[in-house]
Amino acid sequence: MGAGHDHGAGANRSRLAVALALTAVVVVAQAVGSVVTGSLALLVDTAHMLTDTVGLGMALLASVLMARPATDRHTWGLRRAEVIAALAQAALLLAVGGFALVEGVRRLVTPADVPSTSLLVFGVVGLVANLVALGVLTGRRGANLNMRAAYLEVLNDALGSVAVIVGAVLIAAFGWVRADSVAGLLIALLILPRTLLLLRDSTRVLLESVPPGLDLADVRRHILEVEHVVDVHDLHVTRVSSDLPVLTAHVTMQRACFESGHSGEVLRELQRCVAEHFDVAIEHSTFQIEPEGHAGTEHAHH
Repeated sequence: MGAGHDHGAGANRSRLAVALALTAVVVVAQAVGSVVTGSLALLVDTAHMLTDTVGLGMALLASVLMARPATDRHTWGLRRAEVIAALAQAALLLAVGGFALVEGVRRLVTPADVPSTSLLVFGVVGLVANLVALGVLTGRRGANLNMRAAYLEVLNDALGSVAVIVGAVLIAAFGWVRADSVAGLLIALLILPRTLLLLRDSTRVLLESVPPGLDLADVRRHILEVEHVVDVHDLHVTRVSSDLPVLTAHVTMQRACFESGHSGEVLRELQRCVAEHFDVAIEHSTFQIEPEGHAGTEHAHH
């Protein structure tokens, strides 16, 4: 399992590095293009891609930190770095989306002249690079929250490039200069919903919410169905990172189970139950096994 995890982490880093390099090249090209054309859509897309370059850089750094082994100071290693990086990326994307909305509305009122041919060229360059980066990231986009954030950023970039191209075509075909502002607004509307979802998911991990797809009442019920189990309390299921759920619980067992030496078997059954029964496999579980009557005196010693 450790070797598989290391291989997956290495694949993530390689893909992120390629996507980062492609995005950085396009940012430079589009920055020049936005100055040359004066296009809002291209400016917004460039600002968006700049934040995505920073975001991909953070994602790459997070993937390196996540691979570090646990220490006496960081007992889970730095696995939560991916969540912090995803949260930072969401904050950057929100800032870009907000700017695009405000500037788009302003330019609808006072549109600027935009050379459609140059705008189209830079839009196509951006789209091609984004499609290549998407192809690189697609195979690992579901690996963890960090990779999902990186994939969404590049996907938003690709959609932004499409909006730039459509705006350029409309300006060239119909002389509708407000198409540039509309394209900028569309980019913002594409950015914000996905960003809010990313913000929600990363915040849930940091607030130690129960993992999506797992019903705590169902977990409690199945634990109580294990033979010799009388009660369960202080049951907590959280996530250290998006792909690392952990469970802790105090489980009360019949006294006869301790006397007969079956407590070890019950513990193994509890661990097997939470690791295999649910859609969200919890391989890191900690059970405090207690005899009947212990729970009443437990907190008196805290």
